[in-house]
Amino acid sequence: MINKRLLIKNLLAHNDENSFYDKKLKLNIGEREGKAKFLKHVCALSNSNPENNSYIVIGVQDEDNSIVGTDFFDDSKIQNLVNAYLSNPPLISYENIPFPHLPGNLVVGLVSIRPNHGKICSLKKNIWKYYGGSVFLRDGSISMPKVFGVEITDVNSEIVNSIEKHSHNNIELTLDGVFDFLQKRKDYNATYKVFKEYFVVCWAGKKIQAKHETFYSRVDIELINEQVKLFYSDLDQVSISLTDEEFKILEYVQLGLHDKYQFYPLEEVTISFKDSVSYDIESKLLFEPPEFDKKTLYHIYNTNSKLVERLKKRLPLNKQQKKDLKNLPSTYLLCYLNNFEQAIDKLEEAKPYLKDYSQEVYNYYKESMRILRKVKYN
Repeated sequence: MINKRLLIKNLLAHNDENSFYDKKLKLNIGEREGKAKFLKHVCALSNSNPENNSYIVIGVQDEDNSIVGTDFFDDSKIQNLVNAYLSNPPLISYENIPFPHLPGNLVVGLVSIRPNHGKICSLKKNIWKYYGGSVFLRDGSISMPKVFGVEITDVNSEIVNSIEKHSHNNIELTLDGVFDFLQKRKDYNATYKVFKEYFVVCWAGKKIQAKHETFYSRVDIELINEQVKLFYSDLDQVSISLTDEEFKILEYVQLGLHDKYQFYPLEEVTISFKDSVSYDIESKLLFEPPEFDKKTLYHIYNTNSKLVERLKKRLPLNKQQKKDLKNLPSTYLLCYLNNFEQAIDKLEEAKPYLKDYSQEVYNYYKESMRILRKVKYN
């Protein structure tokens, strides 16, 4: 089993990006340009490595390879995005890899790309400035379009196999990972469980007792063997249940209007551990968007638009406007879920102004966009 933290270190040892891995400071697939560039790199890496994995490492400074981290990216539906835009799409996964020196909310993103049996990958349809039918290949560290005489050849298998071989886990790395987690998250009842005498899952969270049920907030969950962060959130509430063979996470989101909020089930993730020293992760979207009165939503939609205009003009906000601004991301999301199609465009337009206003409000923006991604690409 590959230790993903060690794999990232071994990839970065190849100081320059090349035809089997790329590195980025951040990934932004919420905007059209960022989505297009991501698909271009996936297409190019898949075509340049027809017989082996290729990788994109996110949260790394390009100049000196320093690991600065990026936000936890909770998007199990990224394969659906790739399937929607690419012909002969590769198998793709996005994993969040914790590093001891990073704050708890930051990780290194690892995109793993497995090609489709040597078939040429191409864009299905236009996106941003790239045309449907385009084929991309890696030319050194650059993903370049190719028009004529496209051939895919295997030149990296030996190198990639060697890197992966030297990234396998061992008992020392597993124990170090458990101790690191217990020390780092001793603030919220950190614990662990061993599954099938091999897999170790660590988790921590602030317990909330409601009637006969236990929920957790400030939740952090890691699969130690692979150094993968499975879940992290400062805002949501989750319930956790486990048997000797399964670890199940049920995530809830809080939505509502006029200080009347309710928790709605969002997604259930089940990790099933097998006797064959393997595991499966299955995610099931449970979210049913709440419905609200259209007149009320129309009023909120207009109020939000006026608030954004005030931010653009750097005008002061009164007490009520500051309160409304904190709710702006979630209320724009509710408008969108109730068929106000332009609400998400308005929210994306507001992004830089929310970020400049305060980190708290910007975190609410990121949370709303995370929920949207789960719903949109399901």
